[in-house]
Amino acid sequence: MTGSNPVSQAAPKRRFSLPAGSYRLSKLFFNFYLLTMGSFVAIAIVADFVITTALRDISDDYTRRFMQGTVSMIEEDLFRQRRSDWPKRIKTLGERFNYKLAIAEREGIRLHPNQSVLLDAGELAVSIDGEIVYHRLKNTAQILVIGPLSPDRDPDNRRFFTLEMRIRILTWGLIGFFLAIAVWLWVRPVYRDLEALRQTARALGEGDFSARAPAARNTSFKLLAETLNAMAERVQRLIATQKELSSAISHELRTPIARMRFALEMLAETDVREERERLWQMMEADLDELDNLIDSSLTYARFEREQPELHLATTDFIPWLEEQVDDIRILGGKLSLTLDTSTLPKSLRVELDRKSMPFAVRNLLRNAIKYAQHHIAVSTELREGRILVHVDDDGIGIPPEDRENVFSAFTRLDRSRDRTTGGYGLGLAIARLVLELHGGHATAHESPLGGARFTLEWPAQPVPGHRS
Repeated sequence: MTGSNPVSQAAPKRRFSLPAGSYRLSKLFFNFYLLTMGSFVAIAIVADFVITTALRDISDDYTRRFMQGTVSMIEEDLFRQRRSDWPKRIKTLGERFNYKLAIAEREGIRLHPNQSVLLDAGELAVSIDGEIVYHRLKNTAQILVIGPLSPDRDPDNRRFFTLEMRIRILTWGLIGFFLAIAVWLWVRPVYRDLEALRQTARALGEGDFSARAPAARNTSFKLLAETLNAMAERVQRLIATQKELSSAISHELRTPIARMRFALEMLAETDVREERERLWQMMEADLDELDNLIDSSLTYARFEREQPELHLATTDFIPWLEEQVDDIRILGGKLSLTLDTSTLPKSLRVELDRKSMPFAVRNLLRNAIKYAQHHIAVSTELREGRILVHVDDDGIGIPPEDRENVFSAFTRLDRSRDRTTGGYGLGLAIARLVLELHGGHATAHESPLGGARFTLEWPAQPVPGHRS
């Protein structure tokens, strides 16, 4: 029989651990501190080596000149004595000086090649550290050894830390301490900014597109935080737009699909030729409506998502506008559609994108055709360097409180956006997006004809000699 014995099971051990944020901050501090301190020490060692090497010849020459008289005096004193008395005499002389004296054989002396040449030539030779002086006693094989010249370098001195060593340790300790403070003061705000950016990015990755990075304390991260927030706002807006677009399209698809299903059912139940033709025409109209819905939705989504780059071209405005109106005129049927450009100079040239601007003008004209009773008037004016295109109709108009809402996608007003007129509230939304890309805007007002007036306004290329 198998089973668990609560007595035999070991209790889980608790481990003390720093909070994740403190651990990451400590790790960042120590890594950066070690890197900085290591680099500083390496630079100091290299600099010390270069300076020492450059000054070595000067220091050695100074030591030789400084010790020349002392060496000559000791050498003359030794040669006045018997050679067998030299060890005793050296000991006596050593007690008179502040540094140690000794006699050694030439074979036991190891020097730098340059110093060895000087020693064999009878000159004074100096050790690498500059603390010991060597001199060959005339023509003998014995070497007079003087030093260490600094008392604290005396090997008989049993102090573990010499004065120079203590000064070096104290100096490097103070440097390390103040460097640690400087690194901490720099790393802490940098870590806070990085942690805030990390938390924001993590929240965005988990789908919380309302998350925003706080203002950066370090100016180095200010631009990064602003860019991240701008990206989050853009993504949030795109997702909201896509959700709104998907929901609205789903809602708009139901009506034509329901009508088509009803027409198909009626078509199966009737053999009357006229009725069948009428049902076929209804289904064709519904298919056209679906096609227009998809085309308008894709166009709106493209403008909203991509913010396409404009390719502005200087265009003869009057012929261009006449072409746009003529292309739409056939859709008006019996409606009167007029164009008045009499207030504009004949040579007016305007900066516009010839690919996207037609969307705005034609959508306004299509909108007017839907709601006009008898007449549509297109007029233009040039005001303070900006071109204005007005589209007026004699329909029922738009209430003042709703004139801004008509430019929102899939907006239908109770009075002017009913099911009998068709449309999806996308045409005016597309027109506004296009005008914003041109540095302008689209607005709605009351028309002199009694209906609605829609105005497109954007900067125009000034005409020399023309006064608006």
